[in-house]
Amino acid sequence: MTATRLAPPARPARAAYTTELVTDARAFAALAPQWGRLFARCGAATPFQSHAWLHSWWQSYGTPGRLRLLLVREGGELVAAAPLMLRRTPLPALVPLGGAISDYADVLVDDGHAHPAAAALAGALGEAARTALIDFREVRPGSAVEQVYDRWRGPRHRAPDSLCLELPALPLDELVTRLPAARAQRVRAKQRKLRALGVERHVVRPEETDAALARLLALHRVQWQGRGVTPEHLRSRFGEHLARAAGPMVRDGQAVVTEFRLDGEVVAVDLTLLSRRLMGGYLYGAHPLLRERKADVAVMLLEACTAHTGEGAPDTLSLLRGDEPYKHHWRPRPVVNQRLLLARRRTAGLLTAAAGEAALRRRAGQLLRRRPPSP
Repeated sequence: MTATRLAPPARPARAAYTTELVTDARAFAALAPQWGRLFARCGAATPFQSHAWLHSWWQSYGTPGRLRLLLVREGGELVAAAPLMLRRTPLPALVPLGGAISDYADVLVDDGHAHPAAAALAGALGEAARTALIDFREVRPGSAVEQVYDRWRGPRHRAPDSLCLELPALPLDELVTRLPAARAQRVRAKQRKLRALGVERHVVRPEETDAALARLLALHRVQWQGRGVTPEHLRSRFGEHLARAAGPMVRDGQAVVTEFRLDGEVVAVDLTLLSRRLMGGYLYGAHPLLRERKADVAVMLLEACTAHTGEGAPDTLSLLRGDEPYKHHWRPRPVVNQRLLLARRRTAGLLTAAAGEAALRRRAGQLLRRRPPSP
């Protein structure tokens, strides 16, 4: 008797990738659960791509009628998203949500669908752009939007953007071992000073977040009084954004708020943001009393931030944008964000204009840095 060889059962065909353009803010709010699942499946995502951060930013800074969310789904599941808005000046462009108060911009692409989802997102962006440029500022190397850039079929341009400084996400005691001996000794002495003063650290619970952030902003104002504070940090819209975003982010493990107490009084508050691969101290407020008592605030904050390292924690501790001298004390690695410009053939002139303007700004900045100080 001859055996009959049965064919293996057919595998179900994958559902087609579909794209959608969302322009309604209420629909954006309703996307929170799906967005959260996609965020968890995108290894490159930074905290600035979380739904809580972006939706809150839109509520504070968005212009009605300008929202442009590009979504890609396989079946009913969200596998890629580009959170954008239309900007009309100085050039018509689609730009990421998050604006200047976000250190990194990106899209979300499901790691399990990387190639087809990024290709579908690139196609959707091309259709949505119409006569506008697509302008991604502050793209961290390795970001998901680089997959879209690689699959873009029209004119494109890459240019350097802001400098960020990064450390390995290690406990402070291990970071200290990377320093020259004399500097490491000074850091340990500062740690002992903090303990001798009796500075206590308290990680804020989700239900305490609103009150803690109000204290953070009040201390931030006092800390910078009479000095060059970032003006946006003093505006009510920024405080409202931070209060809305931080609570959900704390509950979802995307943020940690830490209070520091001295003699029972809150003298500093820190907001640290986290994602799968990256963490960074975003904003803090500290009372001048700490410096009067010879407490090193930078060491205090870094020690609190690195308390969240360990198994399953992010592998990168970002000092975020800026080249401040105190950051270099820790021997960080310089990482330059990128600006990615994408255009259709009909809008190639916009890309040329934007790239030229960016080059002029970089050149002007270089000349200013080389200028000798005034006598």
